Amino acid sequence: MPEPRAPTSAPDPAPLMALSTAHWGAQVLLTANRLGLFGLLADAACGADELAKALSTEPRATRLLLNACVGLGLLAADRDRYGLSPLAAAYLVPGRPGYLGDAFRYSDDLYTAWGRLGEALASGHPVVAAADYTGGEAERTRHFVYGMHNRALGIGGALLSLVDLGERRRLLDVGGGPGTYAALFARRHADLRATVLDLPGVAEIGVEIVAAMGVGDRVHHQSGDYKTTAFPVGHDAVLISGVFHRETEAGCRDLINRAAAALAPGGLLIVSDVFTDAGGAEPVFAALFGLNMLLTADDGGVHADADVVQWCSDAGFTRVQRCSFPPPMPHRVVTGVRS
Repeated sequence: MPEPRAPTSAPDPAPLMALSTAHWGAQVLLTANRLGLFGLLADAACGADELAKALSTEPRATRLLLNACVGLGLLAADRDRYGLSPLAAAYLVPGRPGYLGDAFRYSDDLYTAWGRLGEALASGHPVVAAADYTGGEAERTRHFVYGMHNRALGIGGALLSLVDLGERRRLLDVGGGPGTYAALFARRHADLRATVLDLPGVAEIGVEIVAAMGVGDRVHHQSGDYKTTAFPVGHDAVLISGVFHRETEAGCRDLINRAAAALAPGGLLIVSDVFTDAGGAEPVFAALFGLNMLLTADDGGVHADADVVQWCSDAGFTRVQRCSFPPPMPHRVVTGVRS
């Protein structure tokens, strides 16, 4: 008789359960941020009833939200009083240096769009019009631009540590949104002058952001569409950050070629974005980010950094290099020199 087979153990379904309810925690964070809960607790802990009154929410429901925030590590509780956790104090209080609340407001704006992923997969088209958050709707545009600014303040420090401009003093920031990266480079290099090219509704908000960063005299916004507006020439550095995920391969190659034409000999091209490994499935954040762009941009997606290296080489750039930002940031940068 055949030997009885030992029972095989089934995989643990816990990861599936966690994925299926991941939106619960996300909505707690986004809703609390939208309501202004963390700003209310910036100076001192408060009781649940006091917070309900300040938020104009129902007391019992408010307590459920507060307890969920405690469980998620956003708040700390002492009897009936709730205060900020160190994580929330660092990143969720308006006005503090690490504030990310505007970035989360943009995520909040996209929450319902993710529920329409099947629709986007069937059509191959976004379910959110890019024009809505790049000038078409004032509030959504402000969330988007300030969200980019919040993220760029943290990402930009890493970018500056990875990219050495050397003696280059004229920077063109293509699709630069708020101009945060250009402003950070200008702070690092006192002789740098930068032009930030972006859509009028975005540029209008970017001007106020750059001015608040103290370099409005050296970083200027030029209204235009990077797809069609001619790039001003004579720059010795061109930055294209957070743009390739909105473009097809053909669109990316076109931007690289136009950047080459805008650069003086020896000029530096800097392409920074969320890129995947070859194959497109790793890192997982980058793969998911590609779907986020499918939902929000006509040609949205994600590219592999190895492909970008090849496209730069094909365009005649030399000394093409790629490197990753320090963990946990998912970004990578590709650089090349115009020969």
